[in-house]
Amino acid sequence: MGVDITKVSKIHKNIETILSKTFQTRKGKIGRVLDIRQHYAGLIEISKDYALALHADGVGTKVLVAEALHKYDTVGIDCVAMNVNDVICLGAEPLALVNYLALEKPRPRLVADIMHGLQRGAREAGVAVVSGETAVMPDVINGFDLAATVIGIVRKDRIITGEQTEPGDVILGLRSSGIHSNGLTLARKILLQGKPESGTLRELLRPTRIYVNVISKLLSSGVEVHGLAHITGGAYSKLRRIGLRAKVGFQLGNLPDPPWIFKSIQNRGHVSDREMFRTFNMGIGFLIICPRPAAKRVRRLISEVRQVGCVTKDQAVRVSLNGRNVNIESY
Repeated sequence: MGVDITKVSKIHKNIETILSKTFQTRKGKIGRVLDIRQHYAGLIEISKDYALALHADGVGTKVLVAEALHKYDTVGIDCVAMNVNDVICLGAEPLALVNYLALEKPRPRLVADIMHGLQRGAREAGVAVVSGETAVMPDVINGFDLAATVIGIVRKDRIITGEQTEPGDVILGLRSSGIHSNGLTLARKILLQGKPESGTLRELLRPTRIYVNVISKLLSSGVEVHGLAHITGGAYSKLRRIGLRAKVGFQLGNLPDPPWIFKSIQNRGHVSDREMFRTFNMGIGFLIICPRPAAKRVRRLISEVRQVGCVTKDQAVRVSLNGRNVNIESY
């Protein structure tokens, strides 16, 4: 009913195969690509000690919910969140954003509202929005679309790729603020049939949580962290990015009771458990993977974290639900 995640993964792999041939294009002293394919961001070397992290993302079909409510002052927060939450997965500190807003026609009030949202999100994430582009394309766009690119910085000796992850490591979770900005295609198809309740629309429009401050606090503490995962498109199948590098798997359990919006989607759409955990964050928006001895220190630093699983030897992502294992992803 929603987006075919398997097909999208194949598209991503094909794009990567084609564009990775450009990695040797840059011949200067600055700009060498650090090859960490299939991760949350790209890295380029800028000095002996530092690398820049770059990533681009958008708001997706959440823009259609904004149009339905005629409320545009929160999607800018989502746009910032979807970008900065990804670059911090590499241990990078996000620095600045540039945005791209495509419009069907000039809409000054809409643009102003979106910019206020970008401003709020950028302030929370501690980044500057330094540039952008607004394009009016009536032959291409129906409504509007919003995306951005983020740049961050990280010491090369502190890059987190997930390769150090080992069986027995602990998986700690941070709660989401709701549905965030993924799975809206499926959610809309199920929940917005007929005349949807305004409360449901408002819940779908709730902004994505920004995790920069809490993760920056963790990383600056010196606690040993083996992996970080932003639960976005593909949801828990995203752990495959770490699992393939470390040749490990993940067993999830002790998850919080999912917020009502997820239960409503599953019940009304008769969606399988596997599809739910491959599409939605189900109440946990960010994962921290660390050695078991470090977990206590993480809990002292971040009181809200809860243990939601552990790292295993078999290369698969599984969720324990009501005494049975649901296979989310094998690789």
